[in-house]
Amino acid sequence: MNPQGHNTTHTQVTFFLLTGVPGLGDIEIWISIPFSFMYLLAVLGNMLVMAVIVWDRSLHEPMYLFLAMLAFNDVLLCTVTVPQMLIIFWQGPLAAAFPACLTQMFFVHALFLSESAVLLAMAFDRYVAICTPLHYTTLLTGSLIVKVGLALVARSVAVVTPGVLLILRLDFCQNNIIHHTYCENMGIAKLACNSITLNSIYGLSAALLTTGLDFVFNSFSYWLILKTVLQLPSREARTKAFGTCGAHICVILIFYTLAFFSFFTHRFGHRVARHTLIILANLYLLIPPTMNPIVYGIKTKEIRIRVIALFLIKMISV
Repeated sequence: MNPQGHNTTHTQVTFFLLTGVPGLGDIEIWISIPFSFMYLLAVLGNMLVMAVIVWDRSLHEPMYLFLAMLAFNDVLLCTVTVPQMLIIFWQGPLAAAFPACLTQMFFVHALFLSESAVLLAMAFDRYVAICTPLHYTTLLTGSLIVKVGLALVARSVAVVTPGVLLILRLDFCQNNIIHHTYCENMGIAKLACNSITLNSIYGLSAALLTTGLDFVFNSFSYWLILKTVLQLPSREARTKAFGTCGAHICVILIFYTLAFFSFFTHRFGHRVARHTLIILANLYLLIPPTMNPIVYGIKTKEIRIRVIALFLIKMISV
């Protein structure tokens, strides 16, 4: 025991030092190349999807409006983390002020939750369109879509804010080095001098009661959809329904598989190398925004046709 322990003065940490991916310092510059390409693809692809939906009035329908919400959320989600990660890869460790770190943490988790909520809204849209088509226009009105958008924002804020407040109650008096590329809840909490049991319990409970339930409801919705599709008498109708839902199912599988794998290995995969955990934590925030516009561009005929037409118009005008 330190005999001077009772006289130790706690100096509150004012900034955190983000070091990047531990153990990969020599190759981080090479890792940045595919990450840069994916980020560029995610931003341009999602902005193109948003532009097509906004400009074409015939696409102002619930399915496409939800898709525009997803694209907008994707641009924000990867922009909150990837540029900072690339700066660390190119220039080395980066100092982040305490308020800036908490702000980034808030948006990372809030945007992740809203992404999950938009996917659930899209699943509900497909359920109504296929299982109860006669009620589609009466149930999914413009006012309902606005309310859904506001509700998913409110849910994200309501769930993430207590996590930020739980961080604020902690004392950071010694280590301020975060071996990561961005600020996230448990990465910050683990540096505290006092107990983080409440933070850990709340983080796990919030994840299971939001993203976990979203996954359950998404799975249940598509199970009902597939059950209805298989009962359709026309083969053409079944093919069209499968084609419409195929893109949604692909996106959901990509999003939740990466998210849950990263979440559980980070908390319970004690034998997994730290650099692997951090790479996964970056990929599950970047791969879905990168893949979503590609998947929807290929699987959604209306989006594909309008994107091709847009490029043809640009080429002719040039």
